[in-house]
Amino acid sequence: MAEWAIKVQDLRKRYDGRDGPVDAVAGLDLEVPAGLCFGLIGPNGAGKTTTVEILEGITPPTSGEVEVLGMRWHTHEAEIRQRIGVTLQETRFPDKATVRELVTMFRSFYKHGIEPDEAIRAVQLESKANSYNETLSGGQQRRLAVALALVGDPELIFFDEPTTGLDPQSRRQLWDVIHTLRERGKTIVLTTHYMDEAEKLCQKIAIVDHGKIIALGSPPDLIARLGGEHIIEFALMENGAEAPAATVFSDLPTVLSSRAEADGYTLTVGEPHKAIPALLDRVDEIGRALARLTTRHVSLEDVFVALTGRHIRDGDETPANGPQSKSRRWGRRPS
Repeated sequence: MAEWAIKVQDLRKRYDGRDGPVDAVAGLDLEVPAGLCFGLIGPNGAGKTTTVEILEGITPPTSGEVEVLGMRWHTHEAEIRQRIGVTLQETRFPDKATVRELVTMFRSFYKHGIEPDEAIRAVQLESKANSYNETLSGGQQRRLAVALALVGDPELIFFDEPTTGLDPQSRRQLWDVIHTLRERGKTIVLTTHYMDEAEKLCQKIAIVDHGKIIALGSPPDLIARLGGEHIIEFALMENGAEAPAATVFSDLPTVLSSRAEADGYTLTVGEPHKAIPALLDRVDEIGRALARLTTRHVSLEDVFVALTGRHIRDGDETPANGPQSKSRRWGRRPS
C-alpha cells in the first residue's frame, strides 16, 4: 500500500458568478495517509464538498495537482474508479428496485469486488435484501448507498455528510460500519457537520475555511492547541442595560479566551475552580445576575469556533452563484 492515499498541491476551483468569480477552493494543500479515517470539516461555503468532488473525479479543478492512490485523474481515470468507493450527500435510486438488485448491478461495474450479499451484510440490511428501495427508511437508504460504495472492495472510500438528517440510531449504525472499515485498513475521507462524529471517527482532521486548510491534526492535538481544558458557558439576567462586552471577563484567573455568544458568553479556562468564584464576583460588580452557568470539557466544536469565528451549521455549502452539489441517480459507472 502506498504511503499516501491522496496528495493535493495548490488546488483551486473557481466558478463564474453573477457578481464576479467565486473561489470555492483557493490554494488548498493536503496529504491523506493510507489506512486512516481522515475528516474534512468546515463551515458552509468553506469548500470541503467541492474539494471532495474534485478528489472523486466528479468536478474538474481549475488548477492544481491531485493524486489519488498515486495516480492522476486525467491519465488513470478508469483505474482510479475501480479502486475507490463514493457515497454522496444525496443518493437516489429507482423506487421499484430491490436492495439486492441494486447491489448486484453495482457489483457488475467492477472487475473485482465482494459478493452482493456480503456488502448487504456489512451495512446490516440482510432483512431488507428483497425490499423495494421505496419502502426503506432514510437511514436504510443511506446504508444502501454505503453498500453500493463497498461492493467493489475499494481501497479508498469517500463519505460526504453520511449521517446528515439521520436519527441517532441510524447515525450509530453508520458509525459502526465506518469503524469496521477502519479496522480493515481502508482509507476513509469523511466530511461532516457533526463535531462529535469527527471526534469519534477520525484519526486526523483538516479544518477548511475560505477554500484553505487552517488547521490540521488529530482531534486531541487540535483540542490541546486551544490551551485550556475547560469551558464555562453562562448568561446574564436581562435588566434593561446594554450587555457587557466579552472582554469584561477576559482578565479573570486562568481565563485564556472569552467570547460573546447569541445567548450568553463562553470562557476557555485552565482551572474552573479558580475562574468560577472570580466570575461570580465580577458579575456582582457590574450589577448583573446569572441566568445560567455550566461547565464542560473543551471539544472540537470549540476549536472550530475559535478558528473560524462561527458555529458549524447543517445546510448546503455551495458557494454563491456556484453549481449545486451533485446527487446521484442510478450512480456513475466505473469505466
